[in-house]
Amino acid sequence: MDPSTVPAIALRGIVKRFGATVANRGVDLTVARGAIHGIVGENGAGKTTLMNILYGHQQPDDGEIRIAGAATRLRSPADAIAHGIGMVHQHFVLVDRFTVLENLLLGAEGDRFLGGAAGARAALARFAADYGLAVDPDAVVEDLPVGLQQRVEIIKALLRAADILILDEPTAVLTPQEAGHLFGILRGLAGEGKTIILVTHKLREVMAVTDRVTIMRHGAVVADLATADTDEARLAELMVGRRIAPLMAIGAPPRAPRRFGAPVLAAEGLRVVDDAGRLLLRDIALTVREGEIVGIAGVAGNGQSELLAALAGLAVPAAGRIRLGGEDVTALGPRARRRRGIAHIPEDRLRMGLVPALAAGESAILGDQREKDYGGRLLLRRDAIHVRTLARMREYDVRPPDPELRTALFSGGNQQKLVCAREMARRPRLLLVGQPTRGVDIGAVEFIHRRLRALRDAGSAILLVSVDLDEIRALADRIVVMSDGAIVGELPADADERALGLLMAGIGAAA
Repeated sequence: MDPSTVPAIALRGIVKRFGATVANRGVDLTVARGAIHGIVGENGAGKTTLMNILYGHQQPDDGEIRIAGAATRLRSPADAIAHGIGMVHQHFVLVDRFTVLENLLLGAEGDRFLGGAAGARAALARFAADYGLAVDPDAVVEDLPVGLQQRVEIIKALLRAADILILDEPTAVLTPQEAGHLFGILRGLAGEGKTIILVTHKLREVMAVTDRVTIMRHGAVVADLATADTDEARLAELMVGRRIAPLMAIGAPPRAPRRFGAPVLAAEGLRVVDDAGRLLLRDIALTVREGEIVGIAGVAGNGQSELLAALAGLAVPAAGRIRLGGEDVTALGPRARRRRGIAHIPEDRLRMGLVPALAAGESAILGDQREKDYGGRLLLRRDAIHVRTLARMREYDVRPPDPELRTALFSGGNQQKLVCAREMARRPRLLLVGQPTRGVDIGAVEFIHRRLRALRDAGSAILLVSVDLDEIRALADRIVVMSDGAIVGELPADADERALGLLMAGIGAAA
C-alpha cells in the first residue's frame, strides 16, 4: 500500500465510560495525512474525551487506535508525543515568567534530540522561515500578546517532532487578524504534510480552514463530511439535532434606533492598580442605560476582567466613581451591590461562578445563601433550595435537571446555564456578563443570547464583555473597545469587523 494513502489517524469503535455515563459510544474517526480536520459537537458530545484518548490523557474501555496504520496504545501524553502527536490546549500550558526559550526546553532538558538551547534557537529560526512562526526566543511569555503565546505552544509541539497537531478552541482569545494569521500557519503546516485536528465551536472557522469535518452528538459520530459539501446551517443542525439559525441571525442588532431609559451605570475616571503598582484600568468613563446592552470588545488581558471586577465590587478602585442609578456605590462591597440590583456572570465559571465540589443546588444560591428564603446565616433550608433550583433548571434547560448532582459532573454549557439562571432570574437592574458563551455549544449559545435579549427588553442594563466579535455584534446596541486598560473607541453595533479588530489590537482610535 502507498504510505501516502494510509490515514494519519484511524480510531475504530472507541468506547469510554465514566460510571453510568457513556462519553464515547463506538466512535470511528479517520483523519487523512496532511489534512485539516474539524471536530464539532455540543457540550457533552464527547469531543474532549476523544481528544484526551488520542493524546494519552485517558485510555479507552474498548476500541482501537491506529497511528500511520499501526495499532497503538497511548498510555500517557509522553506516549502520544513519542508517536508524533502534539496538543495545543485552549488554556495555554506555559510558565508566564519564563522566556520563550525556557518554556520550549521545559520538560525536555535531557532530550539530546532537541540539541539544547542552541538547537532550539536554530529550530525557532527554521519555523519562522518555513511557517511564519516568528517569535523572540528571549521574550518573557507574560509580556507577549496571546497570539504569540499560542505560537509558542505550536512551536513547542513541533519542536518535539509532532506530525499530528490537535488544537482545542485555538481562536478563543484572538483578534480576527490573529485568527486569520493562525489559519495561514495551519495551512502552511498541512502543506508540509502535518495533520491538523481542529476542535472548535465556531462553525465559520470550520468552513474557512478545514478540509473535512466530523460531527458528534451524544458521544457518537453522526456525520463525517467534506467541508466543501456542507455549510454552517447544516453543521449546526447536525450538532443539535434540529434547525438553528446562524449566530448573527439569532441576535442581529436591530437596525431601527432603540429607545433607552435613564442611566443605570455611570463610571467616571475609574482606575485600578495592582499590587506592583501597575495601572490596569486607565480613567474609564462608561455609561449603560435601562434597556441597553453595551458590548466591551477587546483581546483578553486588556483590562476587561479588571473592569468587571471593579464594577462588581471585587476590586477596589484607586481612583474614580461608580454610580448605580445615581447612588455612589464605589465604597460598597459585592454583597451590598448585589442587594442594590447588580448581578454578575463571571468570565471563569469554575473559578468564580461555581464550586465544582458542591451540589448544583448549592452552587445555584451562591451570593444569596444568607437570604431568608434559603435559611439565613446558620442553617440552610434544603427543601426550599431544591425546589427553587429545580424550577430554574427547567426554565433554563439545565441538563440533567438534578439539584443534588455535583456541579463538576455537568457539562460546561450546562454549568454556564446554571450560573445564568442564578443571576438572570433575579431580574437585576444591572447585569455584568463576562464571556457568556465561551466554550459552550451553538444550542446553548442560542439559549443564552435569547435570555440576555429578553432581560434587556424587560429594562435591565447589561454590560457584556466578550472576545467573540460575532457575539458582540449579535447582541450589543453599541460597542466599546478596550486596549491596554483604556477605552480606545466606540463603534455602532453593525461596525465593520476589520475596524473592530484594529481597535482591539490597539491600532488607531475611533469615536
